[in-house]
Amino acid sequence: MTQYAGIWNLQQQAQALTASNWPAPVPPSASVLVVAGGGTGGLITSIRGAGGGAGGLIYISSFPISSGTYTVTVGSGGASSSGTAVANGSNSVVSGNGRTLTANGGGSGGYNDYTNNGAVGGSGGGQWYPGFAGAAANQPSTTNDGISTYASSGFGNAGGTSGNVPPYASGGGGAGAAGGSYNGGSGPVGGVGKAYSISGSSVYYAGGGGGDNYPPTYPPSHYAGGLGGGGTGYNDSYNTLSNGTANTGGGGGSGGSGGSGVVIISSNIAAASTTGSPTITTSGGNTIYTFTASGTITF
Repeated sequence: MTQYAGIWNLQQQAQALTASNWPAPVPPSASVLVVAGGGTGGLITSIRGAGGGAGGLIYISSFPISSGTYTVTVGSGGASSSGTAVANGSNSVVSGNGRTLTANGGGSGGYNDYTNNGAVGGSGGGQWYPGFAGAAANQPSTTNDGISTYASSGFGNAGGTSGNVPPYASGGGGAGAAGGSYNGGSGPVGGVGKAYSISGSSVYYAGGGGGDNYPPTYPPSHYAGGLGGGGTGYNDSYNTLSNGTANTGGGGGSGGSGGSGVVIISSNIAAASTTGSPTITTSGGNTIYTFTASGTITF
């Protein structure tokens, strides 16, 4: 009897440990960064052009994931054709299991005299002469994925205000700040982006493009793009184009193309498979999937 009582006591202790002392399973989750393509810098006509807006940005530190496949779309930057075309950037999207996150493409920069035509986008494009307010941003600050709502997760800002005296143009908006205005302390610089460490180190994304000046000056003026890949606004007689940096969502500077977007997923569980050849790294116990081209990820 004593022998059986001892076995019974051991069983009770094991059950108590299982019920109350073992750590609960960690639910699968991920940090997700979605950055759209940046807008083209404004058309150059006798060196008249404003900075392109950065792609809209979404960052969610705890995004619920479940078994299944998520489709990843990485938006392209707005294309420039030797400074003779402007276009908004394309959206970046993560979608699967009833949830969809959409970052809106950046707005193109304004161009030509007397025309209020900087474009609305994730961040808005800068404007050109004379004195127009920068184009608005359309990336919502609160993100709804179709199931859950995430406050303060979306980022985009307006372009700067143009002027009727030199340097005329304004910078494109960035994820972290509006574009610089013609009469601002730094001139028509691009709006700064936002920095995240989701890749394992701190990196800026979604900086606005810099605007340019008119008439040309010698040496040329350079108005910086915003941290996060924004292209520089150049002021010279050669119509120098400066593209936004690839895979940052940076806006194009003074006629340059916008930078393509990026999607980064950092998860506490490894994916079963991927397509689209994301770069796969590890940091802090998480597996990090960096998509610079469209693909899928299956958990």
